[in-house]
Amino acid sequence: MKLRPSLALLLALAVTGVGVHAQSAADLAGDNAPRKFSTLPLKPTVTQAQAAQLSARFLTRFHYDAKPLDDAMSQKIYKAYLDSLDGEKVFFTQADLAKFAPLKTQMDDAIWNQDLSGPFSMFNLYITRAIERMTYARGLLKQGFDFNTQDSYNYDRKKADWPKDQAELDTLWRERTMNDWLRLKLAGQPDDEIRKTLDKRYAGYIDRVKQLDGEDAFQSFMNSYAESTDPHTDYLGPRAAENFDISMKLSLEGIGAVLQARDEYTQIREIVPAGPAAKSGKVHVGDRIVAIGEGTSGPMTDVIGWRLDDVVKHIRGKKDTTVRLEILPADTGVDGKHQLISLVRQKVSIEEQAAKKKVIEIKDAGVTRKIGVIDLPSFYSDFGARREGDKDFKSATRDVAKLLGELKAEGVEGVVMDLRNNGGGSLAEANELTGLFIDQGPVVQVRDARGEVQVQGDDDPGMSWSGPMAVLVNRGSASASEIFAAAIQDYGRGLIIGQPTFGKGTVQNLVDLDRFTRNNSEKPQFGELKMTIQEFFRINGGSTQLKGVTPDIQFPKNGDEKDFGESTYDNALPWTQIAPADYKPVADLKAYLGQLQTKHDARAVKSPAWKLMLDELAQYRKMRDKTTISLNFAQRETERKDLDAIQADFRTRHKAIDGDVNVDDNDSLDDGLNANERSLKSELKQEKDAKKAADPQLDETAHILFDAVGLIKGDAKLAAEVLPYGGKFSNISATTAAATPEKAPQEPAAH
Repeated sequence: MKLRPSLALLLALAVTGVGVHAQSAADLAGDNAPRKFSTLPLKPTVTQAQAAQLSARFLTRFHYDAKPLDDAMSQKIYKAYLDSLDGEKVFFTQADLAKFAPLKTQMDDAIWNQDLSGPFSMFNLYITRAIERMTYARGLLKQGFDFNTQDSYNYDRKKADWPKDQAELDTLWRERTMNDWLRLKLAGQPDDEIRKTLDKRYAGYIDRVKQLDGEDAFQSFMNSYAESTDPHTDYLGPRAAENFDISMKLSLEGIGAVLQARDEYTQIREIVPAGPAAKSGKVHVGDRIVAIGEGTSGPMTDVIGWRLDDVVKHIRGKKDTTVRLEILPADTGVDGKHQLISLVRQKVSIEEQAAKKKVIEIKDAGVTRKIGVIDLPSFYSDFGARREGDKDFKSATRDVAKLLGELKAEGVEGVVMDLRNNGGGSLAEANELTGLFIDQGPVVQVRDARGEVQVQGDDDPGMSWSGPMAVLVNRGSASASEIFAAAIQDYGRGLIIGQPTFGKGTVQNLVDLDRFTRNNSEKPQFGELKMTIQEFFRINGGSTQLKGVTPDIQFPKNGDEKDFGESTYDNALPWTQIAPADYKPVADLKAYLGQLQTKHDARAVKSPAWKLMLDELAQYRKMRDKTTISLNFAQRETERKDLDAIQADFRTRHKAIDGDVNVDDNDSLDDGLNANERSLKSELKQEKDAKKAADPQLDETAHILFDAVGLIKGDAKLAAEVLPYGGKFSNISATTAAATPEKAPQEPAAH
């Protein structure tokens, strides 16, 4: 769930910033001091050294599994830091590692003595080597390559040794560059065009490396220390902390646009509905920002070539303040006429990441039923607004409760909570959200570092949804998602369907380091620690740690469990268990699991969409397991044709299932677009088509719930066993007794 190595450092400069926020931590020297490249060598600041030492005091005393910061921990930090810089082993040689060797046992001293020169020296050499390697690759482009040899390229180097010397490193980069060239050649580009394309790509890479600064170096080093304590402890620099806060409260103060870096420009990728940019009608997808001015008359600062997070920093600001943007419109070339736009910053809600609903209508054997689906991307909560007593604070539970009320009004007979790839969020939200589906009782048990166990639960009688339900999960469902799914499973409240979950059973808390310093500035300087302080347990006494939640009905795995999940971390906490909480299951779903499984199996065998999904999974595993590729043109061309034939077959089958989602009625307009527009248009169209495509796992989950409703309606005895509370709260049961008051969808209880 975390980006690997040096790739993470570079993606920080190029990824999309949601709602005008990026994922990096650079600060400018002044409000109007453009800085394209950093001054080398990078040097740590006094504040960074103090922040490192303060972090160590917390981690060695208050972490759930606190470990001393000594030579043993130093070696772990060194390995993690080296992997963060060069995990693919393509920049450093064994001679470089020999220079670093003394630092293996000095990382602890660097932190305790507030002397970060050693870690920074490693980062500086990484920058030097990265620039050298890309410069070497650019030089190779001038001579071209012979693709009639039997050379091959091993592109998965995580388990490889570091190159012995410069000559071995040169060979490796020659193979990498050959592969880049060959891929474009197979795509039909002529040699001259390939040379220009790759030279521009490598030059851009060098520019992004040169923009790495001291904050990047410190962030990378501190994360290496934090993650060496356990996989889910992180250090968040001031900018990273701001972005984390935005992701939890789903709002920020800005113009309401999603930005991305493309070539030398910062480009508008998406306009957030109802934000200042959207309301102005003057900002469009594809526009490029070339300069920014603060206020109604402040000087304009040229931002061409800036890293994304620096541009974002200038665009963000306090509510009701003005920012001016000089725009190069999407429909003009680089020499087009610029436009000056003034926008007043406002609070912008990032609704794209909030809970959403839809209704799936299932027809089978002459029967039609509506199944409601709620897609919940995370367990978000605006902690600050909640603490301040804001009655309208943003909350996953509030949003889901409201959607449940709407689904009931639409007459659904079952509800699917789609938690696929929901990585978690607020523990309180997981507890309260569970309360929408149970009457009263414990939800989760939490044990702290002293071994004391606290039971958290739902004390508010009634439910927002009392009918049949299912929870759809996959390997990306983690933490709060696992708390919710485990509680629903332990109570027998609903079906858990999908793939075994991530296996994260720990709780983190945010520590604002500025609160423990003499920082008199309003500007955050020391950052935050997201530190593991507790472990949570199911109400049955077991843990989701390492094992995750095993679904009642399992869908095929994609094979990523070998590389993705808690069990893949070397320093993950072990699985353990405690005494169960005082709870009583409300139903026994085993009474009809066999029948549901049989119906699912029979349907899957006949389903073209399910068969297509299995075939695509098999092809994905095959390609993923391949680590070496030929550099012979004839061989690669044959492989490419075979792969093209497979993909063409997949597209034909998708078209038969999804309809013609891959053809845009406006595609004929592409010929009039410049390269900038065409590329972005293609990206956005692919994303739109992906959302419109069939989702066989969700459709099958809805069908399984359809089957469950049918079995319940057709057998009163079975209904008494599998419906919660003997069926008396069921929205669909014909034997519904006097209903217990349902929980108000607008204000779920807080615990």
